[in-house]
This record gives sequence, C-alpha cells and structure tokens, in this order.
Amino acid sequence: MPKRTRIYTRAGDAGSTGLVGGARVSKNNGRIETYGTLDELSSAIGIARAQIAVSSFAPRASRLDGWLAWTQNLLFDLGAELATPAGKRWNAMALAGDDQVAALERAIDEADADLEPLDTFILPGGSQAGAALHFARTVCRRAERLLVTLREQEPEISEATIRVLNRLSDALFVWARWINKLTDTPEHPWSAKASPPEDNR
Repeated sequence: MPKRTRIYTRAGDAGSTGLVGGARVSKNNGRIETYGTLDELSSAIGIARAQIAVSSFAPRASRLDGWLAWTQNLLFDLGAELATPAGKRWNAMALAGDDQVAALERAIDEADADLEPLDTFILPGGSQAGAALHFARTVCRRAERLLVTLREQEPEISEATIRVLNRLSDALFVWARWINKLTDTPEHPWSAKASPPEDNR
C-alpha cells in the first residue's frame, strides 16, 4: 500500500517555496509566477474538457479532447522545466523544443481546415467549451508575457518555451472556433460601430 503523503508541509508559511534541487525563493519570484500561470492555464483547459465530457457531442469531440489532454501534460512538463534550474536538470528530462511546436502547428492546421476563413475579429464566447477555450487562450498569452520577462532576467531559460506558448495560444483560438462550429454556436464578430441597447424605460 503506498505511503500517504501529507498535503500540507508548512514550509511555505513565510511566503517562500522550493525549486527543484532545494533552492528556496519567494512565492512572487518570476519563475513561480510563470509556472503558476501555466497551472492556471491547465486548469482552464480542464474546465473546457469537463464541459466537453458531459456534452452530447463528446464522441465527435474526442479528437479535440485528445489534443487538450496532451496539452495539459505538455504544460506540466513546461512547468517542471521552469521549476528546475539548468544545473539541476536530469537526463531524459522533458524539455520544450521543436517537436512540441511542430505538433501544435499540426493541430492548428488540422482544426483550421474545417473552419471558414475569418475576415474580421471575433468576440470570445460561443458554447461553454468554446468560451472556456477562449479564456484559456488569454491565460496562455499572459503566461507568454510573463515568460518573456523571465527570460530577460534569466537567459538560461530556453527560447523554445516561448515558441511553445506562442503556438499554443494560436491552437486554443482555433480549437475554440472548432468546438463552436461543432455545436452550431455562432461566432459574434467585433463591430466598430457597436452601440448599447436602447433605453426601454
């Protein structure tokens, strides 16, 4: 029987946390802020997957769910990379690279082939799963901004990590559009001449 691990350790009660290898840093350290946002992104994707799983169109969306499951694992690996200083990495550690970028480009092309081309901006929303994926896209963009700042401070962090997040945000946008099409949920175009509803008092 596996030994139960205690959930709380009290080690972070003073506002610090440990990196892989034992070094302790403040919980608002750039690395922590960035991989914490990756965790937030994975959670947002998890919400989209949960909404797909209970829907009537789940069988038709199984391919997308497979991509989203892979993406959550990718984000876990990316978070581990950011939590591990270069000198503490181990052999065969999963690191961001061209393979992940290529996979995301393949996913984008695959989903985009089913969509009508856009000739205007669209507003985030649509089906519940589509709206969740649009939200995940915005979290991904925030993580990317944090990562760019972090690399300026710590150049040892691979440039490939930025490419992965940049491509992932594009994939999330296309996946949101794809699931909205699957559910026959219309997209709402941005209007430069939008006005508020008329006063009905």
